Amino acid sequence: MLDLFTIFSKGGIVLWCFQSTSHILTSSVNALIQNVILQERPTNTYAYNGLLLQYKLDNEFDLVFVAAYQKILQLSYVDKFLNDIQLEFRDKYKNELADKRYFQELDFSQTFKSVLQRSEAWGKSQSKLPKQMRTFDKSDKSKKTVSSMIERKGEEKPTKKDKKKEMLFKHRLHWLNLRMAQLMILWLQIEPNLHKRWLKRRKGAQEKASKKPRVWDLGGTSKDLESLERTVHRPEDAKSHFTPDTEMVGQMQGSIKDLEVESSDEEFEEDENEYVIEQPESKKPAKGGMFSIFKGLVGSKNLTLADVNPALEKLKDHLIAKNVASDIAIKLCDSVAAKLEGKVLGTFDSVATIVKNTLTDSLVQILRYGKYAAGIAMEAIKFARDTKVDVVLIDTAGRMQDNEPLMRALTKLIKVNEPDLVLFVGEALVGNEAVDQLVKFNHALADYSTNANPHLIDGIVLTKFDTIDDKVGAAISMTYITGQPIVFVGTGQTYTDLKALNVKAVVHSLMK
Repeated sequence: MLDLFTIFSKGGIVLWCFQSTSHILTSSVNALIQNVILQERPTNTYAYNGLLLQYKLDNEFDLVFVAAYQKILQLSYVDKFLNDIQLEFRDKYKNELADKRYFQELDFSQTFKSVLQRSEAWGKSQSKLPKQMRTFDKSDKSKKTVSSMIERKGEEKPTKKDKKKEMLFKHRLHWLNLRMAQLMILWLQIEPNLHKRWLKRRKGAQEKASKKPRVWDLGGTSKDLESLERTVHRPEDAKSHFTPDTEMVGQMQGSIKDLEVESSDEEFEEDENEYVIEQPESKKPAKGGMFSIFKGLVGSKNLTLADVNPALEKLKDHLIAKNVASDIAIKLCDSVAAKLEGKVLGTFDSVATIVKNTLTDSLVQILRYGKYAAGIAMEAIKFARDTKVDVVLIDTAGRMQDNEPLMRALTKLIKVNEPDLVLFVGEALVGNEAVDQLVKFNHALADYSTNANPHLIDGIVLTKFDTIDDKVGAAISMTYITGQPIVFVGTGQTYTDLKALNVKAVVHSLMK
């Protein structure tokens, strides 16, 4: 059963339409036109939202015949139906189509029903027929046998010379196959020996290439004593009679002082007593580092701003020295002070540990990914609407197509804010890798969306287009895969460097 059948011109004028359901199927036909017909894809079927659309072109009158039905149904008569309905429509309205009189009412309902009934009946009859085996008369083998037995007039018979050439060719081919088999067997026999010989030669080359230490004429080592010994009647245990002179051993030993290392705590020694709560004596050596200035703060009292302000001043200077902006460093210190004010220190708790943990928690919260991206974008759009700003550009750069949490957040951002345009930004330099990114982005937007019709990529922005010379293949690949246009190409670093795509220039670069 067909859900939709329509006839329209290539200019977009609907001549006649039939629809068996109450659902609006215009989006399905528009998707077929945009993704298949305009793209000139080599297929006559297209699946969209559970429907299977099948079309046929009439190039003489520039018409398109489209039939749509449920994808789960396997209708074998649709091809025959489209062919028959095309002929019926052409024959009935040939004059109107030749004069392009499209804007008049066409009474085609009865013809449509009769053609559809005939096609359905034909499909049922074809499905009931058992599949028959091909007879011997219809096989290629039968044709070869019969044709070899029939003599036709004007046909030249093969001469003895031709038969001799054919036999010679077959003999040479057979000899060549035998020779190849012999060579293969010979190779399998000698290949292990060749491999061993190659390994042996390689090992010898490595040993030869190793450099030996140079031996000078008047040089020598303790190993050469035996060969240089010329003593006559030397006892066999001569080595045991030799006693080394140890009188001067250890006489040159001195006491070298250790290097003096400047501790990182020296700059804080002067101010240490100003914010000490309780400092018991300890023989444990001091450790260096940023938080060593708080090593003496131990107690069990409530902290006040007066207790932590000196430490926070040092902390602020340290953050600024680490290239943190001064206003940001002040805000971080204020945040730490607000969290520490009124906090009770235990007997073995120190201000160093408390301040370090508090600052660490604050920095982790700042740097961690976890902001509600959709909510931030919503607030930005609301602010733009209140201040009468026409355009809001939401940049989601840095999202990897294989990172599921980031792609889910992106899908949620699109669902909540419903943007008018979703553009994919890719580099022209990476070529086929950009195509892979684009396909995975589109699939992620479709898979992670809860809408029946998810908002996919509407267009492409191709950056660094001025650096690829005539290698413009990425532009063709990306537009062909998605069926979406290239809205802008980037030729620089500013907004004014966004240019419209020159189609003729791209085609010329591709074809030259």
